[in-house]
Amino acid sequence: MLTLHNTLTGHKDAFQPLDPQRVTLYVCGPTVYNYVHIGNARPVVVFDVLYRLLSRLYPKVVYARNITDIDDKIITACAETGEPMTALTERFTDAFREDMAALNTLQPDIVPKATDHIGEMTAMIETLIAKGHAYEADGHVLFAVESMPDYGKLSGRNLEDMRAGARVEVADYKRHPGDFVLWKPSSDDQPGWESPWGRGRPGWHIECSAMIHKHLGDVIDIHGGGQDLIFPHHENEIAQGCCAHGTEYVRYWMHNGYINIDGEKMSKSLGNFRLVRDLLEKFPGEVLRFALLSSHYRSPLNFSAELLEQAESSLDSLYYALLGRGETVHADPDFRLPEDHPVLTALLDDLNTSEAISALHAVAARLNKAALEEKPTLKAELQAAAQLLGLLEADPSAWFQDKKAGDDGLDNATIDGLVAERTQAKKDKNFARADEIRDQLKDAGIQLEDTREGTRWTRG
Repeated sequence: MLTLHNTLTGHKDAFQPLDPQRVTLYVCGPTVYNYVHIGNARPVVVFDVLYRLLSRLYPKVVYARNITDIDDKIITACAETGEPMTALTERFTDAFREDMAALNTLQPDIVPKATDHIGEMTAMIETLIAKGHAYEADGHVLFAVESMPDYGKLSGRNLEDMRAGARVEVADYKRHPGDFVLWKPSSDDQPGWESPWGRGRPGWHIECSAMIHKHLGDVIDIHGGGQDLIFPHHENEIAQGCCAHGTEYVRYWMHNGYINIDGEKMSKSLGNFRLVRDLLEKFPGEVLRFALLSSHYRSPLNFSAELLEQAESSLDSLYYALLGRGETVHADPDFRLPEDHPVLTALLDDLNTSEAISALHAVAARLNKAALEEKPTLKAELQAAAQLLGLLEADPSAWFQDKKAGDDGLDNATIDGLVAERTQAKKDKNFARADEIRDQLKDAGIQLEDTREGTRWTRG
């Protein structure tokens, strides 16, 4: 049975979907005004594993992850670059999609953009006004937090604490300091849409509630995102969804922990954030993915060069097991991962990816020691188990050959040429030249392995 830590209840709950024939999952996506950093990538990878797991357990999973393409940060970026908003957001949306694909993440079933749902947002705002949960003031429409008796239930905050803790000057048109914007006016030089309250644009929180309602329904099974979104974003989503439809909004709330960089919390103010695009120039995407999955998703993750080196070394050992030692082994095509497999069992326990990775290494160890006739089944087992984590999806030979060339400048074509020359030298009984080539490649960090099918090479 799948158990998930539910932020709303504060403990692990057995997962029971509203409709086992159609499980719904929504995850907050990026605001597309820049390239994404490794902190943005963590929820994408974490909930990609959940999506893979749910897809094994249930016949249909509908996974939606939005794109926020209207926001004050986007407006500021357009003002700084002089780029039209649509051009800027499409450029960074494409970059996000490319970066996440490099991390072996599956594309969600639905990728809704905020600007395509302005009508749904205004309709929801009108409903909230009609039900007494929102009001118009000074060109804005605000949600009245006092109209919801249990506002603050996700984050554990109460309205009196919010009032007492208001440290910044509160707009005088607000009835309560915690009231939040559903719609705001736009100046002539800002993007905007016509609405019953004048030309303007939506607040940040309303977009997710409106898109969930349109694509997934009034009540969904799982909503995910980073820990930083618990308040105010997800708290305000609950307020909008519950009050607009008079129903529960989300049954299971899941939040991943923060990423620290070399022991310090990652933040733009500290200048220590790492762009995924920059990291991909130094490491394969699967190494980044492995590093993100190396600790439990709810725990803080200390992201460092050492972590990436450990992740690469661990992946090397797993791929070496798949590569074999001088023999060609084809995975058993009929193998099916059993329900009690340790990797699956670990993931069913609140996505315990670190335990699942340990179980992968145990399978690899068995594969390394197995007799030849046992290897097809064990190879299939390792690949099937790793697939749940989005790992080991590359060809093992290509994994080692595609590692970036070092200072020696030897690219794959050069190495292939030298290996072919060595093979011919051995046929010609020119063993001195064959040994010379082997030593040259060894000095460059290239390991050769002579097998019945020919010579294989890997970068050390």
